[in-house]
Amino acid sequence: MLAQRVITAVVLLALLLPALVSSSPLPFALLTLVLISVAGWEWARLNGAGNPAFALASGALLALLCGFSLQRLPEMGPAGGLWWTGTSLWLAGGALALRRGPAGWQTWPAMLRWALGLGLLWLAWLAMAQARSIGVNFLLSVMCIVWVADISAYFAGRAFGRRKLAPGISPGKSWEGVYGGVSGVLVLAAGWLWLESRHDLGSASVFKLLHQQHGYPGLLLALLLMAALSVMGDLFESLVKRSAGVKDSSALLPGHGGVLDRVDALLPVLPAALALISF
Repeated sequence: MLAQRVITAVVLLALLLPALVSSSPLPFALLTLVLISVAGWEWARLNGAGNPAFALASGALLALLCGFSLQRLPEMGPAGGLWWTGTSLWLAGGALALRRGPAGWQTWPAMLRWALGLGLLWLAWLAMAQARSIGVNFLLSVMCIVWVADISAYFAGRAFGRRKLAPGISPGKSWEGVYGGVSGVLVLAAGWLWLESRHDLGSASVFKLLHQQHGYPGLLLALLLMAALSVMGDLFESLVKRSAGVKDSSALLPGHGGVLDRVDALLPVLPAALALISF
């Protein structure tokens, strides 16, 4: 299992890194478009698409929507209202879904669940493409918020976890893990800002932009919001999988599950980061 995880991670990095550091943002946008389309196929399957053709058509529809949006990215990207709308939807709709639990998710109309998922995937991909156009350093700083929050939460939860966060959705998560994740993000931000004060990283990070625009109090509040959204994205996908009675969104990534399993926490954080720097 560990060998599978490592091999899959190496293959993904070999594909993503050259596209990420390319002089043009287009290769990264196209590669991630393929991955997000796969996530659209997985979402349709998780939400009752018993017809394999419909699930495939869902992925193709998402690819077409993203491809059309890519042509209009310079116009759509700076639109702060788009990012704030998506972030507000996550905060309100995500909280409602988590409150109602896996059983409540099944009571939502099937077409609404399907459309909502494709819409959230499209918005996250659009935010990722826009973040890459701002700069590699900016995109990586946003992604690292999610990765560091997840890793820190895992180790803090293992060491200190006592109070369950959402036992009916993800029994392994604890409030102590959440606190550890937030602490990890704060340390990450401090280290990144220190590094940027001494080296030119090519573009400003999300930490630097937030600090320049809102000072340290605004930066702290923004980090708390993004860390919370990271947890919400993770829990939301766990809720959908539990509702569908499956462990992973698919088996396409050996040792890792599916694409949705790898990007769930990024889905709300990417648009939120762009919303916060546009505030």
